[in-house]
This record gives sequence, C-alpha cells and structure tokens, in this order.
Amino acid sequence: MAAEYKLLDSGNGRKLERFGDYVTDRPCAQAVWRTTLPRQEWMKADAFFTREKGGGWSFRRKVPREWLCELGGLTFIVTPTDFGHIGIFPEHLIGWRRMMERIKEAKKPRPNILNLFAYTGGATLALAKAGCEVCHLDASKKTVDWAHRNAAANNLQEAPIRWIVDDVNKFLQRELRRGRRYDGIVLDPPSFGRGTNQEVFKIDDGLLSLLENCRQLLSDEPLFLFLTCHTPGYTPIVLGHLVSQVLGKGHIETGEMFIEGPLALPSGSFAFWVA
Repeated sequence: MAAEYKLLDSGNGRKLERFGDYVTDRPCAQAVWRTTLPRQEWMKADAFFTREKGGGWSFRRKVPREWLCELGGLTFIVTPTDFGHIGIFPEHLIGWRRMMERIKEAKKPRPNILNLFAYTGGATLALAKAGCEVCHLDASKKTVDWAHRNAAANNLQEAPIRWIVDDVNKFLQRELRRGRRYDGIVLDPPSFGRGTNQEVFKIDDGLLSLLENCRQLLSDEPLFLFLTCHTPGYTPIVLGHLVSQVLGKGHIETGEMFIEGPLALPSGSFAFWVA
C-alpha cells in the first residue's frame, strides 16, 4: 500500500505536504501565520513550486513523473502538474465521509450518484467503493483518463462508473431531456472554467442556474447534494443560502473544508443538503 498523505506544516503563505514518499512545498495564500517547523525542515522538501515569473517546479532530488499516495483508504496516482496541482484535494475528505454516512444511514440499494467537475475522481472512487453507481463528469479528457487510472489503482476498473467528457451545462440539459434522475449529486465548480468546446463557466454567473438544473435531476427520494467551492468570497453562509433557496426544505450543514495538521489549514467551503 502507498504511504499516506500528511500535512506537515503551513505558514508564510505556503504549505508543506507529504504525498506518499515525497514532500512538496507549494503556495497557500490563506496560510498567513508563521510556520511551526524550522526552516531546515522545509528545506528537506523534494519538490518546490512557485507561481512567480519564471517559476514552476524545482526539485531537490530526483522525483518520478508519477507515484502513489493513499488518502481516506483510497490509492491515488499523483504527479506535479504545470499549474502546481498534484492530483488530490485532501480537504474533500470531509465530503467523502459525510456522503458515506448518509449512504449507510439510508440503506438504499446501489444509489445512483452524479459527480460534476469530478477531476481525478476522489469522490467517484469513494462512492463506487461504497456500492454506488456513479456518473463521473469533467470537461477535461486528460483528467477523466487520470481518474480512470485511479479507479484501476483501486481495483475499481469494473465498478459501475460512467466516464463522461463533456461541458457540464450541456450534459445536464441532455440528462433532463432523457428523464434521467440521480439519488445524489456532488459538485465542485471552479471560479472559471471551459467546457469541451471552449464553453465558458463563471461561478458568479452560472452557479445558481447550475444548482437549479441539479435540483431537477434529483430523484423523488434523493439522498443528498454536496457542494464544495474554493472561490474566495463563497463562504459557508453564501453556499448555504444558495442551496436553501434552490432545494428548499431539508437539512443543510455548512462549514469550512480544512486539512488537519499542526495548524488546521482552511481550504474552501461546503454545503451538504440532505432531504
């Protein structure tokens, strides 16, 4: 089994993380406090990323193009990308746990779940492992292929997962016309994104209508909708208001996503709606 993910430290606008066998030092705007580890410990990081001009990744020792890391009982293929991501958002672990609790509580046989902006498949794999049928959608073929490889790394290549490369809004409209419904929906919209044919998504303009479409796609006895967001200004209260206005009655839990470490690292907001 691959070594586990761990947040080692944060501060001075950066975060120090262990992904499997390798340690990365990356920017983190919200880490405005002082670090807890001495500088010499930070200097041991295998890989350093900066967004400053002429920056990118630099390596203090030979790091493979990709390697394995364990998070939440799942194995992920991780690799340093040109924009500083690794392939895992550890803060989403809180959502996986909430959804697993709800699925276990509901005792509904093989729930049908839609995962939008699904990236490399963390939620998809957690849900599939819990016995759900999952529709995994992302506009990037590269990341959907990555997610498919993550499924194989967890022996879930034969799990009931639909792998879809498409623009989110176009796909939702087609699903509505087909009359398809889902027992649960997961979505992690970006601040700005492009669809498969360069369709533009801006969260300020598109989130409310996106949630309206999701509401129409929920089954008659839905389990949940889980919304996460990393866009500054989209606080737990903001997400709670949006979800409550669109979905109406039901229980809504809101909060900050965070990564556990020497100092908890805030990493966006979530709203979890349960019918």
